[in-house]
Amino acid sequence: MNIVFLDAFTLNPLNDLDISILNTLGKVTLYDRTSPEQIIDRVKDAEIILTNKCTLNAQIISQLPKLKYIGVTATGFNIIDIEAAKAQGIVVANVRGYSSASVAQLVFSLILGFMNRVVEHAQNIENTWPTCPDFCFYHSPLVELEGKTLGIIGLGDIGKKVANIGLGFGMNVLGNKRDLTSGGMANVQLCSQEQIFQESDFITLHCPLTTDNQQFINKDRLTLMKSSAILINTSRGGLIHEQELADALNSGVIAGAGLDVLSVEPPTTKNPLLTAKNTIITPHIAWAGVNARIELLKGVVENIVSFQQGKPPKGMI
Repeated sequence: MNIVFLDAFTLNPLNDLDISILNTLGKVTLYDRTSPEQIIDRVKDAEIILTNKCTLNAQIISQLPKLKYIGVTATGFNIIDIEAAKAQGIVVANVRGYSSASVAQLVFSLILGFMNRVVEHAQNIENTWPTCPDFCFYHSPLVELEGKTLGIIGLGDIGKKVANIGLGFGMNVLGNKRDLTSGGMANVQLCSQEQIFQESDFITLHCPLTTDNQQFINKDRLTLMKSSAILINTSRGGLIHEQELADALNSGVIAGAGLDVLSVEPPTTKNPLLTAKNTIITPHIAWAGVNARIELLKGVVENIVSFQQGKPPKGMI
């Protein structure tokens, strides 16, 4: 089969994975990156398209009569017009659960970045510690997580992994999901979003971006939060109204935000969060742990093999 990977660089930027296994599946063409204007020309003869962030909308899909399968090399599939694909009989599959440990680890890296200020203190060692009159110094309060309340919006695979780590730190954990009557976990209280916003010391987002929750983190919800609370987002940037979050940070409505995702990536220099107070931003790396990318590649291959054998892929949407 003719397979085209539109943005293969995202999966293997350090060349630390052996992606040659893809060649066992058919004739493979790899592109590091593909602009929207290049998509049609590059995939016009493709039977299988692999994409991480290249958008395949209805207009593009309608011009690809040979296309049979779209593999999303990620969990989020908002880049694909699912209805347009189904209308043409195209199978769409993502890879679920591959990055749970990697994302959960970054969530707590961001949280601990605010609580322990490791980087800030380390940067002051050479100039400050040798002349310090005391055996130690610290510029800001160092706060323990034990006894703090962690609110998780989206209690799927990643959310549950985050919850377990929070419980390990001795935190009180609140969880919110679409159906509050099932799918909970031990020692996690299922509750409304309103309760999470009002009671949590840390709120972390682990829900897919949909038309229903676009920019649901806005002024109204931010004003429900404690002034000492920290917001964490490793999910999708579009969940947040970025100007209203920046305003909340700059005016002290909340104490900080740790963000691995923004609404436009890479961001423009005009994004208000780039200069907002008490903000830690990482460049969408939560998913990218070595083991996570190995599992992602494995899932991509397994999905294609299932499709080629006439079986529903594990990640079929």
